[in-house]
Amino acid sequence: MAYTLIEVTERTGLTAHTIRYYDKEGLLPFIHKTDSGRRIFEESDIEWIELITCLKSTGMKIKDIRKFIEWYIEGDSTLQDRLALFKSQKEQVERQIEDLYKHMEKINHKIHYYEVACGVGTEEKAKHLGVQKEC
Repeated sequence: MAYTLIEVTERTGLTAHTIRYYDKEGLLPFIHKTDSGRRIFEESDIEWIELITCLKSTGMKIKDIRKFIEWYIEGDSTLQDRLALFKSQKEQVERQIEDLYKHMEKINHKIHYYEVACGVGTEEKAKHLGVQKEC
């Protein structure tokens, strides 16, 4: 079954602009176009769009998604490359998680400080109790 761009936007929740951008960036190499240039989408194209959306949600960059798609098209000879790409992406996400934990520690410190200050009525009294304002 063939789908129009509007139908694909309805199914995926993406804007037409985003889908056109993905196509322009080479992320949708299988899409067929009419003689007038209108995109015709198949079910497999929608699956690609959903995969792209999934990869984007991990923070993967467009250039890396494009490389993944190129490797996919090349076939099994690129399995190790694709595995390495995902391992690299995993490391990036793990670093982001570490950073988020550090941010959370700072936020929790501030919450503790202000809970103590609210409990004793002033920041000055909180400082005298040894609660540090700065993280």
